[in-house]
Amino acid sequence: MSIRVRLLLSYTCILLVTILLFVAAALLFVIALTGDARSLKDFYSIHYSVNPLSKQEESIFLDLKYLAKNEPESLLDQQLLDEYNFKLRAVQAELFIRKGDVQIYSSLSVKQPGLLHHLPDYEMANNAIRNTLQVGDHFYSYSKFDFYFPDQTKGSVMVIRERSPFAEVVRTLLPIILGLLFVVLLLMNALLYYFLTRSIVQPLDLLRRSADRIKEGNLAFELKAEGQGEIARLSEAFEDMRVKLKQSVEKQLQYEQNRKELLASITHDLKTPITSIKASIEGIRDGVPDTKQKMERYVNTILTKADDMDRLIDELFLYSKLDLKQLPFTFEKVSLAGYIRDYLEDLQFDLEERGFELEWEMTLGDETLVHADRDKLKRVLANIVDNSVKYRGGGTGKISVLLQREDGNARLTVRDNGPGIPGEALPFIFERFFRGDPSRSRQTGGSGLGLAIAKQIVEGHRGTIDARSVPGEGTDIIIRLPLIRPQEEKR
Repeated sequence: MSIRVRLLLSYTCILLVTILLFVAAALLFVIALTGDARSLKDFYSIHYSVNPLSKQEESIFLDLKYLAKNEPESLLDQQLLDEYNFKLRAVQAELFIRKGDVQIYSSLSVKQPGLLHHLPDYEMANNAIRNTLQVGDHFYSYSKFDFYFPDQTKGSVMVIRERSPFAEVVRTLLPIILGLLFVVLLLMNALLYYFLTRSIVQPLDLLRRSADRIKEGNLAFELKAEGQGEIARLSEAFEDMRVKLKQSVEKQLQYEQNRKELLASITHDLKTPITSIKASIEGIRDGVPDTKQKMERYVNTILTKADDMDRLIDELFLYSKLDLKQLPFTFEKVSLAGYIRDYLEDLQFDLEERGFELEWEMTLGDETLVHADRDKLKRVLANIVDNSVKYRGGGTGKISVLLQREDGNARLTVRDNGPGIPGEALPFIFERFFRGDPSRSRQTGGSGLGLAIAKQIVEGHRGTIDARSVPGEGTDIIIRLPLIRPQEEKR
């Protein structure tokens, strides 16, 4: 049995029990009011809707009605009226007669200052001859007959009986209250069922549909949890699971795509030098280099391409070990400013020979330390400088290095005045085998792994590396490494 059906049956049973208890309480209330269980039979019988009088009162009223029709002048006889009133008083009823707007007869017990003003208007067709009226705090039921006196003045003869105010209110309002309460119970039952179904069944049904979509391999949706209950927490946990599963699948797909791209890149970068080596060897075999100079050129070509392949394999091996976290780092406390200054002083002479200007500025003191692997950090700097040299622009090349503090980090900026990097290529320069040249030309040399290796090493230092470039103006490579805090320096 589903939760929906169980909730429906539960609320239906609660509704039925509530109605039975309410009816029982209402019956006990009526018995307490009337004092006699037998009066329940007549409490809401047909006479309530027309407010009749008792049999004796009805009999007297019919006599008065007959006189009003046939002998209206007799209703002006005080003695006759007193006799009828006496009979009515015996059965706890009263006689009231009006002529025009004047009260011409009324028993003392029903003399009310405002009674005449509360009487219904004349209705000579006598379609509504029974009703109730309220005068102040008093309630009266009456039977009325309208007629004409001999002088054609309108008149009314009424037999009136005073009712208990409380009994009248109960008699009037109790059915309405019972009906309203019954309707309210039905509405509450429906609303409770709706809201509970909405807060329990619908979220569970949504979870089921979501599980079916995951089973079918569809993870491109979002499960929104509403509320703060147990089901909402279950939905949040399910959504977290979906997100992690989606990320895992996307990561696997990315790994697969990277594997394919890596194979394609390795194939391309190995095939180019192998083709050159093969062509040179075939030329030697065919006797093309017929002089010593030609032979040396062919041999040098083979040696250069072999060196390129060896360098590519070394860098690919290094990148693979970094990517698989299999290359250990030897960290030590290093004064970054002193380390970079020593490296740039050794590099300056070589760059000047190649037509480059090198300048640096250190705003970070020598006493400020970082945890670094000296050899691997040197590899990062060498790869960045090599890129600046290889992709130099026209005129004199220039490389500027700036070291400064930034929010608890050491920020190292290496800036060149080269041709810059197009905006569409900038996000991908740290990916393996990426070159800005779509043709993947090797005229500038390099494997396409230099910045990818630099990124792996910097991230191994718990740092970040990014690039900013303006085409035609140059490129900035920015490295951030966490500084050692004072409390860590004492360790």
